[in-house]
Amino acid sequence: MARIDPKAVLEGRVAGRPPVGLIVGLTISSVCALLALSLYALDGGPGFWAGLVLAILPIPLLVSLVLTLDRLEPEPPRMLVFSFMWGAGVAVLGALVFNTLGMLYVTVPVFGEAKAHFVSATFGAPVVEELLKGAVLFGMLWFRRNEIDGFVDGIIYAAMVGFGFAMMENVTYYARAFDQNGAEGLQAIFVLRGIIAPFSHPLFTSMTGLGVAWAATHRTHRVLAPLLGLLAAMLLHGLWNGATAFGLGGLGVVYALDFCILVALVVIVLLERRATVRRIETYLPAYAGTGLVTPADIRMLHSLHSRRAARRWARGVGGPGAARAMGDYQLAATELALLHKRAERGVADPRWFETRRDSLLSLMAVARQAFLRTPPSYAPPWAPGDPSGFMPPRA
Repeated sequence: MARIDPKAVLEGRVAGRPPVGLIVGLTISSVCALLALSLYALDGGPGFWAGLVLAILPIPLLVSLVLTLDRLEPEPPRMLVFSFMWGAGVAVLGALVFNTLGMLYVTVPVFGEAKAHFVSATFGAPVVEELLKGAVLFGMLWFRRNEIDGFVDGIIYAAMVGFGFAMMENVTYYARAFDQNGAEGLQAIFVLRGIIAPFSHPLFTSMTGLGVAWAATHRTHRVLAPLLGLLAAMLLHGLWNGATAFGLGGLGVVYALDFCILVALVVIVLLERRATVRRIETYLPAYAGTGLVTPADIRMLHSLHSRRAARRWARGVGGPGAARAMGDYQLAATELALLHKRAERGVADPRWFETRRDSLLSLMAVARQAFLRTPPSYAPPWAPGDPSGFMPPRA
């Protein structure tokens, strides 16, 4: 069987072709991030470095928490990194430029110095920042529509953009707090932004992510849904910024609202995960004739726990290579079910559907061969007495 690049198949790209667009995007985003940091460093005082460290510190934990929601069908790491860097680079630098120009030439001349900061924070900045953060999601909808399989994908990519933006924005907040109020002020603002409310920007941009995800996976409201999502992101952002004018009561209302939305997003993720499992159970039995799946194998794909158990079994019978092959099989099977979801909703071009389906089946076949070349000495735990595609047929 011809050699297959599992990552290329799972990401839906041509093997061996360098992702030029992604490389250019990462380069531009990185340059923008460095320029923004340079401006922060020049404008900031001694608190800049403390602010930079504290802004970066919680990011690995926060990103890890969000990615736990994406374990059934993980997004390509390179796209997650690009989304994060877009938020930390292009969106931050663009917001810095446009917000500053807006203050100088619009809000201060119109509303005066006293009211300008409130008007800019409540009405101007949310529009500018959510447009810039959402631009990468709209770009994915235009150029990488097939990468977005559902609401979970929209939420995950939006969260990465939001984390990148929030990290860079926090540098300025922490540095300012330290320069104005010393270590005590820095501690207070870190607790507020880094511990109590670290999901604010990801939460806002997730509204755009939901709208983009709808447009990518449905035939109706493909223009209206992303625009409504973007509008919701701006409204949530404006409410958050404007709540400071109403004291603790205003902040309490906004915190409660955002917490409810966060819970709703988690519920959406869990419901969509269950729907994906149902599609696996619905569509994969049609491929039983290929020998790639059996009813027992479909049961193995039913939960994250059984998938982990299957990878442990694979490692036990064939080492790390077999464990990787099992992971490729599981992801390809999930992508196959999601491919049928697109066809079911009428958003999959028939020719692309056939090509994508065949490449996923080929990857599943290659992964399965890793076990059949040297048959395992004991049956997999999900099929102790039933047929499995990972065991030779019984004589």
